[in-house]
Amino acid sequence: MRRIAFCVVVVVASFGSVQDVWAQGPGATGVSPVPPGGPSGAVSASNETGPAADGSGSGHSFWEILSAGGIVGMLIMLLSVAAVALVIEHVMTIRAAVLMPPGLAEETRELLAAGKVGPASQRCQMQQSFLAHVLGAGLAEADSGWPAVEKAMEDATAEQSARLFRKIEYLSVIGNIAPMMGLLGTVIGMVVAFREVADTQGAARAADLAEGIYLALVTTVEGLIVAIPSLAAFTVFRNRVDQLVAEVTYVAQHVFAPWKRRAGLPRVSAPPKAPPPPPGGGR
Repeated sequence: MRRIAFCVVVVVASFGSVQDVWAQGPGATGVSPVPPGGPSGAVSASNETGPAADGSGSGHSFWEILSAGGIVGMLIMLLSVAAVALVIEHVMTIRAAVLMPPGLAEETRELLAAGKVGPASQRCQMQQSFLAHVLGAGLAEADSGWPAVEKAMEDATAEQSARLFRKIEYLSVIGNIAPMMGLLGTVIGMVVAFREVADTQGAARAADLAEGIYLALVTTVEGLIVAIPSLAAFTVFRNRVDQLVAEVTYVAQHVFAPWKRRAGLPRVSAPPKAPPPPPGGGR
């Protein structure tokens, strides 16, 4: 949770900086554009009147475009912040170096080859990870034989993989909710536009309908912008988790190979001795 909160703070700070750069426009670079015609053109431009002269109608800021989506647009923006934070957190945690710490498998294998099950279990407890949890579950059943060890490792692998899949499932949820919220904004915008038509009894101008249509288009675009990367990231992380789970399973089998050979096959109990023949040869 701390990692996710840190990622959210970073994303919000980055978003604020992008907004400031967008709002400053071309003058943010410190270079004033020279109009065509050189200085004389600049003088003539300064004499013009109207919206183009003061720059009030030159365009909209980044924040104004996003805020045009209303409450629905703000909710989609929050989903985008959550999606970026989740992606950053998954990139940092769903890695082979985190799930399978270097040196853990080799050290545990050497201890098992020497028959030191207790120190091997302590070594896994010192460095908690996916692989350590799987190996620890198998070591806990070392006294019960290889079938019990194998079953314990399979259960631990299923548990840890399910935890990872639940972790990345939030990206899929965001990817499915965002376009639905965009569709909600689209419907609201069309309702606003047709309400204007109804209030004016069909005499509404294009300018009167523009607000509702603008809301519909902005929310639709926002929803798709959030949904497409979220679903793509979910697919990438899902494949990555599948690959890492397969690697953990292989490494765990490799770690227990010396212990399996050292333990050998379970001893077969000797058959019961036949009862002695009755006196007299059974006659």
